[in-house]
Amino acid sequence: MPARPPQIVAFGGGGFSMEWGNTLLDEHLIALTGVEKPRVCFLPTASGDADHYIVRFYRAFAASRCEPSHISLFRRETGVGDPRAHLLAQDLVYVGGGSLLSLLGTWRAHGIDLALRGAWRAGVVLCGGSAGSLCWFAEAVSAFHEGDPQRVDGLGLLPWSNAVHYCEESGRRAAFREAIRSGMAPGYGVGDGAALHFVGTELEEVVCSRQGASAVYVSSDPLGQVVERELPGRYLGPVAGERPVAGEQPVAA
Repeated sequence: MPARPPQIVAFGGGGFSMEWGNTLLDEHLIALTGVEKPRVCFLPTASGDADHYIVRFYRAFAASRCEPSHISLFRRETGVGDPRAHLLAQDLVYVGGGSLLSLLGTWRAHGIDLALRGAWRAGVVLCGGSAGSLCWFAEAVSAFHEGDPQRVDGLGLLPWSNAVHYCEESGRRAAFREAIRSGMAPGYGVGDGAALHFVGTELEEVVCSRQGASAVYVSSDPLGQVVERELPGRYLGPVAGERPVAGEQPVAA
């Protein structure tokens, strides 16, 4: 199989954690690997390795169609032998939502940030929603904790900025626009159901798991005015997915 280029799929909100019953985005991620039965590793770090989140991952990425695994960094047993070597051996790494600050601090303490950079360069497809989107960018606006959204430095694999749940939460949009106006790198505001697919550091396309989902490129002009440019998106449907599971709630950053 030819080597894959570095790829990142960053979504505002969606996939198995927020769109139960809609498998479009997760199916697309599997297809990007180009492998019949890909090795898929879930990193639930941002949620504190929440049990229910891990269970939902294994339900969505069943062993019948892929080789699922997860890495727990808040527990004595990580779930794998050497987390860094395990990440390099994957076809797809899926990062869950939750606290961006907790995620970044924990990864850096364990060397996971460097391992993910190596995996990305080696062609492992990296993806995630909410905090799992924000982490890949140079800068981000996060609003997980109480109070106003705050500006956070990410891993910097992508030299842009990012805001998630952009169309659903006006406070995030306002904070992102103000950060851009104040000098933060230009970047992408992404609504739920929309995903940015980067090849290398360039945006290849926007894909959508819902009709009407959207993403925008946000920058400032020479006069310091913030400008939003809507990006065309490709809808991945329609497809029949599983029925929602009663009592499940989305996990978002």
